[in-house]
Amino acid sequence: MDFFARQESARGRTRRLVVYFGLAVVLTILAIYAALALIFLDHTGVETGFDPSALWDPRLFIAVAAGTLAIVAGGSLSKMAELRRGGGAVAEMLGGRLVRSDTHDPAERRLLNVVEEMALASGTAVPPVYLLEGERGINAFAAGHGTGDAVIGVTEGCLRRLTRDELQGVIAHEFSHILNGDMRLNLKLVGVIFGLVCLTVLGRILLRSGGGGDGRKRNPLPLVGLVLVVAGWIGVFFGRLIQAAVSRQREFLADAAAVQFTRNPGGLAGALKKIGGLPLRAKLTSPHADEAGHLFFGNARSDSFLNWMSTHPPLLERIRAMEPHFDGDFAGLPPAEDELSRSENAIAGRLQGKSVARAEIAPLASGVAVAEAMASIGQPRPMHLELAREWKSGLDPGLLEAVRNPQQAPAVVWAALISEDEEVARRQLGLLREELEGKAEEWVTQWRPLIRELGEAGRLPIIELCLSALRQLQPEGYERFAKSTRRLIEADEAVDLFEFALEKCLERHLAPHFEARPRERVEVFSLVAIKSSLSLLVGLAAKIGQNDERLEREARRAGWSAMGFAEEHDPACEVGLAEVNAALTEAAKVGPALKKKILFALAITAAHDAVLGVREAEFLRAVADVLDCPVPPFLELHRHLS
Repeated sequence: MDFFARQESARGRTRRLVVYFGLAVVLTILAIYAALALIFLDHTGVETGFDPSALWDPRLFIAVAAGTLAIVAGGSLSKMAELRRGGGAVAEMLGGRLVRSDTHDPAERRLLNVVEEMALASGTAVPPVYLLEGERGINAFAAGHGTGDAVIGVTEGCLRRLTRDELQGVIAHEFSHILNGDMRLNLKLVGVIFGLVCLTVLGRILLRSGGGGDGRKRNPLPLVGLVLVVAGWIGVFFGRLIQAAVSRQREFLADAAAVQFTRNPGGLAGALKKIGGLPLRAKLTSPHADEAGHLFFGNARSDSFLNWMSTHPPLLERIRAMEPHFDGDFAGLPPAEDELSRSENAIAGRLQGKSVARAEIAPLASGVAVAEAMASIGQPRPMHLELAREWKSGLDPGLLEAVRNPQQAPAVVWAALISEDEEVARRQLGLLREELEGKAEEWVTQWRPLIRELGEAGRLPIIELCLSALRQLQPEGYERFAKSTRRLIEADEAVDLFEFALEKCLERHLAPHFEARPRERVEVFSLVAIKSSLSLLVGLAAKIGQNDERLEREARRAGWSAMGFAEEHDPACEVGLAEVNAALTEAAKVGPALKKKILFALAITAAHDAVLGVREAEFLRAVADVLDCPVPPFLELHRHLS
């Protein structure tokens, strides 16, 4: 099953969630009506003593149905609105603290190193990382609507008790949820569970309203409250069934994907063994653990004797899926305090003697197999992770520190934008000098040659490493950064492919953090409906990928053929950035299967001459990012061992 099939499967689970939710609400309505009818309706007959037909009162049923729907739907919609801004809202709801990109805590620095490596290897932006302080159990989660607003969260027990390999296994598991499209379903499920719980909350309020009266007319509200509490527990029961139905199999798949990613089953299995050996296991103390339990790596709730209601498979089953001969002897002791430094030193030791600065994130040059490139979407491999680690280790230490520093990260982005044309470069530096104070120009001048050494294909990865620090800017700081970035791009009155890819990266992964934007919900079900937009994108891919008019025409023909169209829909000769943005917005409205078709057609078009160079790679990765289809770097590893 490839990335697109997994995304489609996640959408199918969303549809099942709607069915389960509807069934739970219907049964809850029936339970509330039955209880209220037995309590308040006169159901005695003259002869029989009991008349079942007297239990039916259309007005009462309509009132119960309307009231229940209003409470459940209102609660669900309010929670979903609260979580609208993505994973950060979930992390804060659970009591998480953002781990700063420039942290000096050794354990936090190790965690961020692992997350950065995973993000570079998978082709996603580096997500914000949150720490659930005070949570001693070993657990973690990924949350968000998509890769653009995803976050990673870990408990303090996970941070402090796991070795680097174990932590890497857990983070790889969470990245698989990001890549598999599980997160959007998970957020919807949080809203569903909250809506069902609202009945119980209202029932408790009514129970406390008192039973006063004048003896002839008692207050019925406490009795109604008791009914709502009982019915609410029915809703919670079904909510947990829904969580179990959509979560358990997904955890096995995420475990398998994590092992495939890291090629180290011992790391993930070791983390699960430590969970089994701790008294707290993976439990959370947060009051929101129940409604968000399905988000987590391990079972965040108390163990239930009804294993089939658990959101996670039994630990033993998960471990034996990786280590079939495991005897069930859990090891729960935390690592020694110096394990934190030892684990990072071990990584550095593996790289000693290698000229890691020559490990390049570069496009595959000749004879690119487009099918192979497409197969890597959403499915990073161990070689991607290995190269990401080596490439990052080869960065200049000062530059690596700068991308993590909120004050210096903007200067790294600007340094990547400074043109190689010295006249344009002087104009750009002059613009920075006019608009900014402090050391910005000095930093840009300092980082510019180092970024040049990374080569063309190293520019986007260094930008992606900056994103965590850039998210920590104050709103006014972000406004200055965005304005200066736009002016640098416009300085030469042209937008090249790197500038286009950088703009799309910042727009997708940074702007939503500072700017409230409506979430697009319209879906397009046919490529025919967006034919003009696809015409523009195919034409642009052909122009970028070929330097000959004949080859360009052939490339367009190949792209149109891959999408099932005739060649007659050629794009306009001159295409502006606004038109490209509009075309990408339209393309992003289709479902996973059609996104696969679009990306495959664009890859066929760009690589029609059997060469996928830096320019084509940047274009394809920018388009794929907008479509929420993360593409690992097209890798060519140059290892030189001494």
